[in-house]
Amino acid sequence: MDSVEAVAEKKDVQDVEEELDETGYFKDELSIFSSLNRFEHYLDQKIGLEAEAVERKLPEHRQTASWSEQLNIIFLWMSSNITLSPFTTGFLGWEFGLSLKESLLCCIFGTLIGSCATAYCTTFGAAMGLRQMSVSRYSFGWYPNKLIALVNVVQQVGWSAVGVITGGLALEAVADGHLSVAVGIIIISAVVLVIGMLGLRVIFLYERYAWIVLFVVFMIIFGETAQYVDNKTPTKLEGTVFSGAILSFLSVTYGYSASWSPVASDYYVRFPANISRVKVFFLSLVGLTVPTCIAMCAGAVTASALNANPHWKETYENAGVGMYLRDILYPLGFAKFLLVLLVLSSIGLNLMNTYSGTLSVQQISPILGKIPRFIWSLIFFGVVIALGLAGRKRLSAYLQNFLDVIGYWCTSYMVIILMEHVFVRKANFANYDLSQWNNPKGLPHGIAAIVTFLVGVVCWVMGMSETWYVGPLAALFGGKGGDVANEFTFVFTCVAYLPLRLLELKIFGK
Repeated sequence: MDSVEAVAEKKDVQDVEEELDETGYFKDELSIFSSLNRFEHYLDQKIGLEAEAVERKLPEHRQTASWSEQLNIIFLWMSSNITLSPFTTGFLGWEFGLSLKESLLCCIFGTLIGSCATAYCTTFGAAMGLRQMSVSRYSFGWYPNKLIALVNVVQQVGWSAVGVITGGLALEAVADGHLSVAVGIIIISAVVLVIGMLGLRVIFLYERYAWIVLFVVFMIIFGETAQYVDNKTPTKLEGTVFSGAILSFLSVTYGYSASWSPVASDYYVRFPANISRVKVFFLSLVGLTVPTCIAMCAGAVTASALNANPHWKETYENAGVGMYLRDILYPLGFAKFLLVLLVLSSIGLNLMNTYSGTLSVQQISPILGKIPRFIWSLIFFGVVIALGLAGRKRLSAYLQNFLDVIGYWCTSYMVIILMEHVFVRKANFANYDLSQWNNPKGLPHGIAAIVTFLVGVVCWVMGMSETWYVGPLAALFGGKGGDVANEFTFVFTCVAYLPLRLLELKIFGK
């Protein structure tokens, strides 16, 4: 139940007491919303459903974090990233025609760069007590930020679809094809729904231990596939076509890690406000980079074995990565056991996607914000299943196109947040009026941010290289093109945002 002090951050202070009824809920709420919120608060009291997830967490309501609790930062990202999704992403280097060495280098450096972007965004959570979509209101303003929240919802739904597809493929392989991918998708989605509705406390508990099992599984994959690794076959690509393939795969690997940046601070709001930002950055960087590199490099290594066995190649192309793993690992019973464990990785990934996605929906509009998060979890459940069923037969193309596009917008988003904080707010959180986080009048208009973001879309279009479209800059590399959209977007955003923001400050004073 909202206290007068908490509500004062959202509404004018003088009106707060008049707008609350005797139970503490707003008098003007529609009865259906009021009933749903009361039910959500009841569930929160009984099972910790986290009814007020979107609200700012005030410093006095947070507890000191012990070293073991701070290590949860690493474990959270470990369990969410040592999964089948980056493993499958690692196969794309082989599909681009790169050698194993080139694929591994792209996996490592692309992941590191993308992880730096996400790790930077994590530092805002504890300092401000706000979820990532609320943090960006101080750059994008009240109304433009609604578009950003909507885009983020699409991203989280898309990532969830990737997670259930890869998990469904693993379950299909365990059942020797007798259990369809579609059924696997529904099973995984249902498990995520149940766990995810319980909120951050349960998510942290799951992610704290899941990575241990998954780390062992991926070490076994490395060990069993080592004898089949092809590290001698060079790429057949040359000149600008080769450069284009490198750039395109780098864009994909960067996009995977950078895609966490629009949700990064969601998981830090309960940490004390005075926790070291440097510590948070490096703990997050380790938690993001190490597991992603392990899983993605395992995918690249396993993909290289396709060069040596035509039967495996046929299995991968016709039946997917799950069946291929079942064939290459041994003995068969043990391979199936490992695949069952890998399904857990899809659950860990989708827990975070669903949690952050529902938070973003609630910040698109006040009406949507009044609908409890558990209702949005149910809606996510249905949408993810629909997308998973639609994309289950073209996972590699889905991954390449999806990861590229989300990488583009995450680059724009992250650079705008960085420029605002460093150059406008002077890298000082005292320059943010945090009491106005939910008040349109107290936030910037966001004109500079949204103009920079929308014009940045032109940069994406010019530099992207997708299966369905190759931009004019990407086409200069020949062949399938070379994806330079992220680089072009980064440079444009750095150059354009600051002068536009300073002009906005001069005209409007905020």
